[in-house]
Amino acid sequence: MLQDGTLQAAITPAEADDPWPHHPAPARRAIHICLCGGFSQVDSFDYKPALETYHGQKFGDIDSADVFFGQIGLLRQNDWAFEQRGESGLWVSELFPHLATVADELTVIRSMYAETSNHTPATFQENTGFRLNGFPTAGAWLSYGMGAETDELPAYVVIPDARGLPAGGSINWSNGFLPARHQGVVIRSQGTPIDDLFPAQDISPDTDAASRDLLADLNQRHLEARGFDDTMAARIKSYELAARMQLAVPEVTAIDGETEETHALYGIDHETTQDFGRSCLLARRLLQRGVRFVQLFSGGAFGSPRINWDGHEDMQQNHGREAARIDRPVAGLLHDLRRTGMLDDTLVVFTSEFGRTPFTQSASDVLGTGRDHNQYGFTTWLAGAGLKHGIAYGETDEIGWKAVVDRTHWHDFHATVLHLLGIDHERLTYYHNGIQRRLTNVHGHVIDAILDA
Repeated sequence: MLQDGTLQAAITPAEADDPWPHHPAPARRAIHICLCGGFSQVDSFDYKPALETYHGQKFGDIDSADVFFGQIGLLRQNDWAFEQRGESGLWVSELFPHLATVADELTVIRSMYAETSNHTPATFQENTGFRLNGFPTAGAWLSYGMGAETDELPAYVVIPDARGLPAGGSINWSNGFLPARHQGVVIRSQGTPIDDLFPAQDISPDTDAASRDLLADLNQRHLEARGFDDTMAARIKSYELAARMQLAVPEVTAIDGETEETHALYGIDHETTQDFGRSCLLARRLLQRGVRFVQLFSGGAFGSPRINWDGHEDMQQNHGREAARIDRPVAGLLHDLRRTGMLDDTLVVFTSEFGRTPFTQSASDVLGTGRDHNQYGFTTWLAGAGLKHGIAYGETDEIGWKAVVDRTHWHDFHATVLHLLGIDHERLTYYHNGIQRRLTNVHGHVIDAILDA
């Protein structure tokens, strides 16, 4: 392959003016696990013993509390017991018993904060750094900045929840103002991976080749006549990629060919975990074949029934159901990446748009069972290349309401993710409407304390 140039030809260079990498890169690919709806930090990775002491008491700062529905109930203790896990002694609750077994792989950030508690703008900020629509997601920036390791699959792939797309659909993996070819490409882990990838009827190889040659000539003429429009060029490139994907996609999505041991590791052998288990295993297979960034969504659109992490009414019912779907698969993914050596150059990121309140969503004198949105203090974690493992960074206050030590904004988080992938967040830019835009706007700093020096 090296001698005939095939390997080099399969690498699509980055489009950014400032070539990647900007510095030695511990990671060269990433998986982003995105929990739609807002998972509770005080019930998962941010242990607050004071909540047991204050359980059932009134929240003391009620006059300054700003929550989405404005219903400030009584303080509520965590619904799942916490234990110190692994050699590191990292606190992880029984909400994630399987993730608890890989606690020594995790780098937990307990001091995240955002600028809104509204799902849609908060999700925009989580993925793009901005609360408004129209900006590129982190995956699109990585596609633009790093290029691809293969010409048979997209650089940026999205695997939605098998139950449905997140609110807003494709807006969650938008290329924004970047060239259109950097938008995320959806590949399903169940059923037909990609709609209309194959022709409706068999075509002879000669006819197929002649048709492609004619189409390529017509497309080029069409493009030249219209001044090389970016959207049109991206559409043409997407069809050319689709042709190559006709061979690559059936192979990469054939997870049934994996061993029974691997299926069990990801929970594919169990009804509750098989959906997300297939997604996690597909993500690993995509990375192995050169995809740069895979984004997995846990949870779909809002409404009734609620199929995401938005635990307003009943935390035990909501979070218990959603955690049971992903806990074993995500832990299995980390185990698998570690045993295959892939975790040495892969970054795994686990986020949600915000957390949940330490008090219940109910009348002020009622101890309810649900929790409202909390933008002031919540938790994310990372695992893999270039990180200190089995540590917790930052703190919220004694009840888990607000980040108070080493407060971490999304700009800081994104700057750190880019750094781990060999990118200086201030150097990855794109000129748009008179501004050199970047993922971190004009803010952000790398969190050096979590990096493995």
